[in-house]
Amino acid sequence: MDPLTADTTGAVTARVAEAAARERALPPGLLEGYLGALVAVARTGGRLSAEDEDACRRAGGEAAATGVGLPVLVDLYMSASRRLWPWLPELVAAGRGRPVRTAELVALGEAVWQAADTALAALAEGHGEAQRQVVRREEAFRREFVEDLLGGGSDVGSLVERAEHFGLSLAGTHLVLLAATDRAADSGMPVAALLEDDLRARAAHRGTLFAVKEGRLAVVVAVPPAAGPAAHAAAAEELAARAGPAVARLTRQVTWRAGVGRAHPGPQGVARSYLEALEALDVAARLDLPQRVTHARDLLVYRVLLRDEEAIADLVGTVLGPLTAARGGPVPLLRTLETWFAAGRNSAETARRLHLSVRAVTYRLERVRELTGHRPGDPAADLPLQVAVTGARLLDWPRTPLPGT
Repeated sequence: MDPLTADTTGAVTARVAEAAARERALPPGLLEGYLGALVAVARTGGRLSAEDEDACRRAGGEAAATGVGLPVLVDLYMSASRRLWPWLPELVAAGRGRPVRTAELVALGEAVWQAADTALAALAEGHGEAQRQVVRREEAFRREFVEDLLGGGSDVGSLVERAEHFGLSLAGTHLVLLAATDRAADSGMPVAALLEDDLRARAAHRGTLFAVKEGRLAVVVAVPPAAGPAAHAAAAEELAARAGPAVARLTRQVTWRAGVGRAHPGPQGVARSYLEALEALDVAARLDLPQRVTHARDLLVYRVLLRDEEAIADLVGTVLGPLTAARGGPVPLLRTLETWFAAGRNSAETARRLHLSVRAVTYRLERVRELTGHRPGDPAADLPLQVAVTGARLLDWPRTPLPGT
């Protein structure tokens, strides 16, 4: 190598940076200031300055913002450091005005590689922080979009535009599935991202959005409009078989429920399906339905009842209210009626399910007739009794007082 002067240091470091960056098809600007800082450390034997560390953090952040991965960035810096190493003795000599002694090379190497290690740590810190900021912005963008989409109150044009970011075409038909346990799910739980990746990989659905909203896992899925309700239900059952256990693992619970809204077209259709899924979950919990997956289309009769809560409360109070006069309260008689209807009005099956004798069941049904004036088994009496029993479950009576009482 030709003898060097202090004025040539910048030219050498620029040449080394360009060669290392060209080899990896990266901009030399990612190395700006780093090689000069190594030369300064080699000359003084000191440490990397705070300003130089900050510069490395900024470089890490810039690399992350332009999509350069940390391993690639570290490789660039190490390659540049190796390329600079053969030049250092003469660069140091030019700065000191005398040759570097052989005994000084070990100390010089230790100082340089310690500085390189410090620089790499600062690079990683800046790169990681930039990525975390991107993730936070993405999470905020997702939360805002999910709230607007499921809430149905945002501008349609804005929803359609933002939906493209998540692979959704809101011009199509979608249904919403909600999966929940007794413990609220948290979108910030560490496994939430893994949960989404697992469901997306297994569900085999295109145009699927996963989000945690108000403690429940919400899944918005595109469905073919021509497939019909039966096909939509089958697709939802398949998805629930994945989403339910997944949210149970997420919340560390054993049991789960899923509510499925009907398929509707357009952005407002998503919000409508979400409300139906939410109502399906609520009704399933009130009625303590045995199935884990409840479809809104199967609960239309209950929606009719719930639309006029005052009327259903009046019916319950009028038809079943007299049961409160029974010895032991209304619960045993009400439970017998519920089981009797569920057993297809079969007293023997009712007795088996309640672990009673048939005679005890017959006695309780007779007490219902005596107290209410409605005879179980009489076609004219069965309808008001069954609707009242269903209303009692929906209103959680008698544990919860009836509205207006």
